[in-house]
Amino acid sequence: MSFNLRYISAIILFVLVSLSVARGQQRKIASYEKYVKQYSSLAVQHEKKYNIPASITLAQAILESGAGQARLAKEANNHFGIKCHADWKGGRVYHDDDKRNECFRKYKNVSDSYEDHSDFLVSRSRYSKLFKLDKKDYRGWAKGLQDCGYATDRGYANKLISIIETYQLYQYDQDGKSGKKTGSTSEKNTSSSKSSGEKSTSVKLSRDIYKTHGLIYVIAQSNDSLEDIAKDLDFSSGKLAKYNEIPVNFPLQKGDIIYLEKKMKRANKPYYNHKVQVGESMHSISQRYGILVKQLYKMNNKDADYVPEEGDMLKLR
Repeated sequence: MSFNLRYISAIILFVLVSLSVARGQQRKIASYEKYVKQYSSLAVQHEKKYNIPASITLAQAILESGAGQARLAKEANNHFGIKCHADWKGGRVYHDDDKRNECFRKYKNVSDSYEDHSDFLVSRSRYSKLFKLDKKDYRGWAKGLQDCGYATDRGYANKLISIIETYQLYQYDQDGKSGKKTGSTSEKNTSSSKSSGEKSTSVKLSRDIYKTHGLIYVIAQSNDSLEDIAKDLDFSSGKLAKYNEIPVNFPLQKGDIIYLEKKMKRANKPYYNHKVQVGESMHSISQRYGILVKQLYKMNNKDADYVPEEGDMLKLR
């Protein structure tokens, strides 16, 4: 019996998409990838000039402009959703946003939009605290932008983080603040998820090993990487990446939990639910409780495009 080739192709596509959803991975959008290729070098230039992480600039532009496909981007070259404000002397277009027929800035080209976005952040005092952050701390920048009122969307920071991690925009960020690696110095547990960790003394290695939620882990130090951790523990960086569901080049931040074994399908008692905070992603929540990302999506009946927003309640078991 013969099958129609289009029918077979459709089945294959459906299966591939289903697998992506089942694994809890964000599906990549072609227009987003095209946008990154087109404007990543411009974002890097602005990082060097203004000290704004290239990953943040790209993520904001993608989110605000629909990767350059939104009406405001096409008609006004406005890729950051910046409104007119009293001091704006340039071109104007009117577009419905929080209110009807609001005034937005119009630019001659996209480059001018990027320039104005950088100047907008640098020149306004309410964003000054962001420039005290490490340039590689895209999570802090995303949370800070929301806290400072850049957008009214309560899921703004989490959406930026999701875009950055899905498209690995952190690879465009330049070196952060200078500082020597702290070697084998142990870090203190600070979050509620880490406070329950028990220090393991059964293994004598160059890093302290802890155990929580029934899983063993280490805590990332300043300027750390998976390769650094793997080397110190005589471990495989590929296995670390697999266990923690991140790329090998994923930028670690001080205090991040790095598991040395596969995560669980559900959280241990008494962790039944989690209320989402600003700056969290499905991955960061999965790390906090030692749960596989795909299982976190599955338990909450969320598809791969879901981005948690502040106040959302997620099941952990």
